[in-house]
Amino acid sequence: MTNRRLSNSTLKALPASVTVPRYARGGGAPGIVHLGVGAFHRAHQAAYVDDCLAAGEADWGIVGVSLRSPDTRDALEPQDGLYTLAIRSSIGEELRVVGSILSLLVAPEDPAAVLAALTDPRTRIVTLTITEKAYLRAAGGGLDNTHPDIVHDLANPQMPRTAHGFLTEALSRRRAAGIQPFTVLCCDNLPANGATLHRLLVEFAALRDARLATSGDARLATSGDARLATSGDARLAAHIADGVAFPSSMVDRIVPATTDADRARIAVELGVEDAWPVMTEPFCQWVVEDDFPAGRPAWEKFGATMVGDVGPFEDMKLRLLNGSHSAIAYLGLLSGYDTVDRAFANPAIRQFVDGLWAEAIPTLPQDAGLDTAGYTAQLAERYSNTALAHRTAQIANDGSQKLPQRIVASALDRLGAGDPPAHLMLVVAAWITACEARGKTLPEAHFTDPIDARLTALGSRPADETVTAIFDLAGFAKDHSHRMTLIDLTAAHLERLRRGGPAAAFAALGIGSEKP
Repeated sequence: MTNRRLSNSTLKALPASVTVPRYARGGGAPGIVHLGVGAFHRAHQAAYVDDCLAAGEADWGIVGVSLRSPDTRDALEPQDGLYTLAIRSSIGEELRVVGSILSLLVAPEDPAAVLAALTDPRTRIVTLTITEKAYLRAAGGGLDNTHPDIVHDLANPQMPRTAHGFLTEALSRRRAAGIQPFTVLCCDNLPANGATLHRLLVEFAALRDARLATSGDARLATSGDARLATSGDARLAAHIADGVAFPSSMVDRIVPATTDADRARIAVELGVEDAWPVMTEPFCQWVVEDDFPAGRPAWEKFGATMVGDVGPFEDMKLRLLNGSHSAIAYLGLLSGYDTVDRAFANPAIRQFVDGLWAEAIPTLPQDAGLDTAGYTAQLAERYSNTALAHRTAQIANDGSQKLPQRIVASALDRLGAGDPPAHLMLVVAAWITACEARGKTLPEAHFTDPIDARLTALGSRPADETVTAIFDLAGFAKDHSHRMTLIDLTAAHLERLRRGGPAAAFAALGIGSEKP
């Protein structure tokens, strides 16, 4: 086995069965900066852009930015940004080398280089996959202006740490230099993600404007704000509110974590080493609101759906795919299954997911032409993919951030229509039970959550007290008239799970508990 690395120089030596970039990589221009260059981006947006580059759209290459860790840069920089996308199904695996990432930056190491890339006139789109927690929202959904990184970025605009700080400073510099704003395209699983990010950046920019107006901070002068702002006049916030496009998008592709076994297998297939190949499924979906004043690649030629309103597609994905994914993860963990396909093969879990979908589907827009029957059939096929090995523990992370959109919103809509959300609230109870099982029947750090420290501090309490405290901590259904109904339903499920595990909870729903 050779120890040569995947790179521009070794592309021609790869087996004919491996798809490689069909364009000269040295001639492209970086039209896109992507924040959060992790595995999902490399399986999704980077693959769409790779198709566009192959079709001759050479000015849409990607500058990948890691906001925290240098791991992706360290793995891919010696490979000229190349990596293998392994598309796996139950009948085989297809290998594709993606070349759309032209360069990689690590924000903590060189924030000036990141700001330079964002300010470059050739950059016309900034995309983000930074996960829900990185948007730094307070319990009410607005910006958490007490977060240490937000406080830092307001005081140090030229050395930002957050996406908010980088985007706002870059837009300020572009405005001062007379450069058209880039379009900001959020690709994270947030409700109305474009509008959500837009609101957060306007809030952040307003805080900057207020700081400048009251303090005259000389450190802001180099960004141009000192020439643009006047006392009491939120000029930068108004510019972002009115002059920058924030289209929403809906993304979907299952991307399991890469293992050392994956790396070894891919190296054998390629004949060279790839430090970080990405595993994924054949299915790929991207629905994008078509609002790009500075231009965009022709993504629709390669399967993206360009629409005027992403909302119905986003709701369907969050409530049917993401909601059932969370259900399979937590119930699978409690039932001893480490991957989605194994959990979904359990007849009781499979029946429960059907019940979950039956509760969630009526909460979706009924006049949007959504094919929910076809969509759920497709989901069932994807969940049954035995080659993907999507780990339940990976999906289980960050439940307090994910469940409001995936589960709680559907449950509130059900109650508003006078219908019970029994299946839906079992997912919340399963999350709580799985959290409690860590360090007992599950490994201590099997999955994590932003409120873990506060969850641990709750200790052991009766089910109703536990659920009430967790709803308070996570902000579930805050100030909603149906909040106590959700708490009562969740507490009843939690009591059954604590007493008899998933079998007892399923039995209360009329679901059998036999294993295949």
